[in-house]
Amino acid sequence: MEGRSFGSPWTRLLLATWRALSRAACAMDAESLLLSLELASGSGQGLSPDRRASLLTSLMLVKRDYRFDRVLFWGRILGLVADYYIAQGVSEDQLAPRKTLYSLNCMEWSLLPPATEEMEMQTSVVKGRFMGDPSHEYEHTELQKVNEGEKVFEEEVVVQIKEEKRLVSVIDQIDKAVAVIPRGALFKTPFGPINVNRTFEGLSLSEAKKLSSYFHFREPVELKNKTLLEKAELDPSLDFMDSLEHDIPKGASTDRSLS
Repeated sequence: MEGRSFGSPWTRLLLATWRALSRAACAMDAESLLLSLELASGSGQGLSPDRRASLLTSLMLVKRDYRFDRVLFWGRILGLVADYYIAQGVSEDQLAPRKTLYSLNCMEWSLLPPATEEMEMQTSVVKGRFMGDPSHEYEHTELQKVNEGEKVFEEEVVVQIKEEKRLVSVIDQIDKAVAVIPRGALFKTPFGPINVNRTFEGLSLSEAKKLSSYFHFREPVELKNKTLLEKAELDPSLDFMDSLEHDIPKGASTDRSLS
């Protein structure tokens, strides 16, 4: 359904807002940051005017200095003494691994290392709030086997885990689980690279209500397991990521539709 089929100004405003949100479903592009922050502020977790201005300026510098094709403002992770502001740099191939950066003041940014399975296992034992200090070390006591000659016994060992590692792991887990993008926002060329669809204007109201209109913003996992018959029904230029419609368990992803 197109905007012209809705008569009331209020309904047209809702539709325009819905489309704008669907364009920014996975993260906030630095170039449209102010509008995206306004749309997201309804949750009660907005940013001050000073923070917004700092973000807008610094993310443009990050894009230039790191030579990213796009920079996305990922969000904020609250800490006890300070908050982490997270951004991600995207290369020309939009589905290539993203570079993640963090800032404590929205002006100075530090690049985080890529997440690893070992890092995820190490940090999984840490619970509770973030401190807001990347150098902070959590202490965890675990039992490790020790060999002394022919004898094997267990002893308690205190393991130090830096908060920066935990930050990397948590961001990666959130991305894999809930980073989504609307169908049509990206397209795949016959030669392979994934590009931004410059003609994409957002989803229509009817399409925005369907889980099949959203994809996980990551390399596909389930798509590779589809049969040839199932793949024949897909558009290879648009349907190259996993759809939320097929998340397991069924209903793990839901939408809150406009009434």
